[in-house]
This record gives sequence, structure tokens and C-alpha cells, in this order.
Amino acid sequence: MATTPPARDAGQRKRDALARLTTDEDAWVSSASTDGTPWLVPLSFVWHDERLVMATKKNNPTARNLRANGACWVALGPTRDVVLIESTAETVASDALPDDTGKAFAEKLGWDPRGREAWVFLVFRPRRILAWREVNEIAGRELMRDGVWRV
Repeated sequence: MATTPPARDAGQRKRDALARLTTDEDAWVSSASTDGTPWLVPLSFVWHDERLVMATKKNNPTARNLRANGACWVALGPTRDVVLIESTAETVASDALPDDTGKAFAEKLGWDPRGREAWVFLVFRPRRILAWREVNEIAGRELMRDGVWRV
């Protein structure tokens, strides 16, 4: 039988969440259409200037959903070390992303959709971040609220 690791304090959880945001490459993005149909897809990302930046084809359901209603959730990590991010997302034309952000995206992920008309960037502004490993961390899982780090 596996032993539950001791609960991390809030500072350690924040450091671990930031490490995951910096080093992970893929996340699950949930959105909903205007009629409420849910949509869940994996997308690659870069964490830059306290924003998640992803790219997708501009006519994909995720891009359409987020253009209509920017509210969404993003999930990182496995189920026993999860980071959940409630966000507001905006779509940015492929030629309108700031140069430093585009460069960070291309360097981390090894491809560059800037200037490709069929693509858009999705820029996620975190409003709430939750992180936990096991049940012993549920009570203190909220690291960010209303876009402000609590730790």
C-alpha cells in the first residue's frame, strides 16, 4: 500500500506549480460553446509574463469558444499532482503577438505559428490557481484568487 506524502506548505506548492508552468509543455484546456457544449483539448503552452500562451487553428472549436466567451479552465500535471487554472482567455491574431512572447513560444516549443493566417494565439490570464497532490492538501489548495497570488 502506497504512503501518502506529507502535505506541502503553500510556499512549496506555489514553487512546484511555477516549476510545472515553466517546464511542462502540454495542458488540457476546457471551454464551452455558446450553447453550452463542452470541449476539452490538449495544447502546448509557454508560461510568459504570468500568462499561459498557446496556439491553435483559428477555426477550431477551442478558438471559437474562447472568442465568444473567454472563460475556461486549464489543467496541468497528473491527477496526483494537479494544477488547475481558472482563466480568462483572449484570442490574438498570429501576427499580433508581442515579439518577446512569440520568441519565448518558439524557443520552448520548437515551432512558430506567427504570421500563419490560419492560426491564432490564445493568451490565458489566470484568475484562480489550485494545486494539490493528495487529500491532505485539499484544504490549502488555492494559491491564487482574483488574479493575485495568495502566497
